[in-house]
Amino acid sequence: MKVKNINKVVGPMPIRDPFILGAYHYDLYPKGNGKMGVDAELLKGKNIGQDFDRNADWRMYHGETIPGFPHHPHRGFEIATIVEEGFADHFDSKGSKGRYGNGDVQLMSAGSGVLHGEMFPLLNDETDNPFRLFQIWLNMHSSDKLTEPTYKMLWSETIPQKDVKDEEGRNVNVRVILGDYAGVKSQDPLAHSWARDPKHHVGIALLNMDPNSSFTLPAVSETMNRFVFFYDGVDVISIDNYKIQQRHLADLNGNEEIIIQNGNSQAKVLILEGEPINESVAAYGPFVMNTEQEIRDAFAEYQKTQFGGWPWGDKETDIVNPKEAGRFASYNFGKELDEPDLK
Repeated sequence: MKVKNINKVVGPMPIRDPFILGAYHYDLYPKGNGKMGVDAELLKGKNIGQDFDRNADWRMYHGETIPGFPHHPHRGFEIATIVEEGFADHFDSKGSKGRYGNGDVQLMSAGSGVLHGEMFPLLNDETDNPFRLFQIWLNMHSSDKLTEPTYKMLWSETIPQKDVKDEEGRNVNVRVILGDYAGVKSQDPLAHSWARDPKHHVGIALLNMDPNSSFTLPAVSETMNRFVFFYDGVDVISIDNYKIQQRHLADLNGNEEIIIQNGNSQAKVLILEGEPINESVAAYGPFVMNTEQEIRDAFAEYQKTQFGGWPWGDKETDIVNPKEAGRFASYNFGKELDEPDLK
């Protein structure tokens, strides 16, 4: 059976090992208030500090004036954050900061422990600020969980991509975040990522499918977990005669060839796949370890050390970059700078 299950995604995606969590955020933010936030009048009635109303057009999440997630800790896993529309500002306890968006991807290994903030500045004061983000938690092998935290940017301009023609000559654009698709190989994963070993078959890719186009995923492995999420489009996609609606995720067999057939309109699809790590998982809040004792140890160490502390000011837990800042990544308190090549 090629299709194991199809689920509507109304919260975290129902994905499995080697993935821990898959989150999809789509918010139609209003125009900014000149300070990268939301006008105070529009915040009335919102549950400020805990705004996750799925029925609203947009959410503040844990932000108070600027939407996003003020500083919080992580340990024991890797995060791939894809900002397809809008912008995210990153600050962390290792002295790194940056702004990325409109197709950029951040790969971050929490490793032994990091404190970071992710805020979503509203940079446009004249029109709305649509925002679309995926956050994928990829587990780490137990031998890598306490390695040094690190992160790097995959700028949109440098993410490997290819226009693939199907048998009818219809186009599918493939953007490869991790793995290898249609002969297109991703940039190198992080040093301690489960994706580092090609035998683990870890893949994250985005498809932009023309109407009635098709895309084929090859048979890989009986043990591999494979998921396809149809996140944007007005028609349906089909796999093995199963109709998949927008905002639905298909759980697929890894050792069967999968043909994704698009309907009569443009469709955007996320692919997630990989071999399971097959270790015990203990996850609580922001920490993902192998045992309950390791979770208790993580909380104890965080309470004692704050994973190095927050170097950006005690009251600046929701800090953002200056409005005029472009897309950039600064490491080790500005000693290293990475910017996209806009030539």
